[in-house]
Amino acid sequence: MSGIVIGEILAVLMFFGIIGVLMLGYPVAFSLAGTSLIFAVIGWALGAFDPSNFGAIASRYVGSMTNEVLVAVPLFIFMGVMLESSKIAEQLLTTMGRLFGSLRGGLGLSVVLVGALLAASTGVVGATVVTMGLLSLPAMMRAGYDPKLATGVICASGTLGQIIPPSTILIFMGDMLAGMNAQVQMAKGNFAPSVVSVGDLFAGAFLPGLLLVSLYAGWVIFKAITDPKSCPALEVTAEERRTLARDVLVALIPPLVLIVAVLGSILGGIATATEAASVGAIGAAAMAAVRGRLNMDVLRHSARSTAEITSMVFIIIFGASVFSIVFRMMGGDALVEELLKSLPGGQIGAVIFVMALMFVLGFILDTFEIIFIVIPITAPILLAMDVDPVWLGVMVGVNLQTSFLTPPFGFSLFYLRGVAPSSIKTSQIYKGIIPFVCLQVVAMAALYAFPELATWLPNVIFK
Repeated sequence: MSGIVIGEILAVLMFFGIIGVLMLGYPVAFSLAGTSLIFAVIGWALGAFDPSNFGAIASRYVGSMTNEVLVAVPLFIFMGVMLESSKIAEQLLTTMGRLFGSLRGGLGLSVVLVGALLAASTGVVGATVVTMGLLSLPAMMRAGYDPKLATGVICASGTLGQIIPPSTILIFMGDMLAGMNAQVQMAKGNFAPSVVSVGDLFAGAFLPGLLLVSLYAGWVIFKAITDPKSCPALEVTAEERRTLARDVLVALIPPLVLIVAVLGSILGGIATATEAASVGAIGAAAMAAVRGRLNMDVLRHSARSTAEITSMVFIIIFGASVFSIVFRMMGGDALVEELLKSLPGGQIGAVIFVMALMFVLGFILDTFEIIFIVIPITAPILLAMDVDPVWLGVMVGVNLQTSFLTPPFGFSLFYLRGVAPSSIKTSQIYKGIIPFVCLQVVAMAALYAFPELATWLPNVIFK
């Protein structure tokens, strides 16, 4: 058996081996790097891998650490953690609940709207789900909501931060697709390709994000009409109505100002994602100060949380770099390219296959795990098949949002289970997310049928 065939077999076994190791619960970064090194040694012994290929790892690490675009990641994380400390989410939830609570399904609608606002101003899924679970879930249960609808709308709305900018997933996707698209275009002889930026992906994700918000809200309205008992109205006192207008303005103005400052500067072409992230971080600290919540304890907590989350993400990148080198040098990328190009339907078949693979992996892997394993393998091939990079990035973002909702490893489900009362069964949470997962599939189908949902706004703003 030739070394090429042995390398391809080892590459396939390594891919599934890493998934198996991750399912056993081992840390992601060490699973990626450790399993890859084991297969590299086996490949070296069998003549299918040259260890000198590891010489490229140092330059990759330095490139990641000095990448200006990725500086936006800790800044946006700091912004989200600081806003969590300023209790903006709590005020938004209670105020929106009073505003819509007198309508059937009103509390559900308020959760969807608050989830969208928090996604556009913080993007921290865990904090959003936990906050809404602590505040909105008890109110919905007291009002007589169906537990499945209540838990489903909270879990789904909390994941909007994965697709609505500023999203850390989109930052990494934008950086990865920019380099891949440049390499693919130059290989085709196009030495002046159009640049793909994080701002393009932010603009491209804006309309699909609004589509998801509309679908979630539409489902709550549908339940209110067809099954009124599942989402009854809430009693609002005369005193609450009297101060409602003022409270709504007070609750809405801070996050709206931050959204305009961050997203408006990016979409308006005034600032890059990194520059806008710094504005957002300072703006979040200023809001905490205005509310009297900015002190050394809050700063220490925000800095520590930012360092922990950022370190976790970047060490996954380093582990994924080892996997990428071993997989590619053992011929895995050539094997995947041959597979995708041989699928029926050409470009259409390849895209559907990759999206279906990511959707299935979302049941067992985390979002970051999927993008750092699957994207480096499949994206260059899809881009070579003339798939639009912005559309691809947004499509992957919508797809990966589902990984937060699908059991057994949907993190949004874990977050809500941790704060939900014991009267709510885990099976009810799992059943509650089924309609919303279906709605996300509908959104992917709409994005596939109408790619202009992702490509129109970036072309208008940046081209």
